[in-house]
Amino acid sequence: MVRWLDDDEQTTWQAYIQLRQRLDAAITAGLADDGVSLPDYEVLVALSAAPQGALRARDLGAQVCWDKSRLSKHLARMATRGLVERTPAADDARGVLVTLTGQGRTVLERAAPNHVELVRRLFIDEMTDEEGKALRSLADRVAAAEQEGVDLC
Repeated sequence: MVRWLDDDEQTTWQAYIQLRQRLDAAITAGLADDGVSLPDYEVLVALSAAPQGALRARDLGAQVCWDKSRLSKHLARMATRGLVERTPAADDARGVLVTLTGQGRTVLERAAPNHVELVRRLFIDEMTDEEGKALRSLADRVAAAEQEGVDLC
């Protein structure tokens, strides 16, 4: 039996969708001013946080929640631009290691200050501490659904 959304639930869901769309559009535009796409930025951030700026492609894909095909195509474009380097994994000939290049780090360091200021202005500064805690709690519970067999990526 389908558990349809009541009016309040539907309004909440639509508010979330509109918020996500507006934030994505604003963030995409802000990053474009620094010459980087949102998908590029997601990859660069994930790699910059990794030890030695490198991750196996499958682990990077899991972090950014992309399928193998999308990741492979996007990494090829980023490698052409000199932002990342792909090399065979030393411990598995089938695996690929993705490494942040010096140029990739430079692009990230140039874009990060404006990106953080935009995120702060449009999102963080609009929340109370209690709302931030509630959002993190909700995000944790939604992410936990994956542990229960619901594939979120």
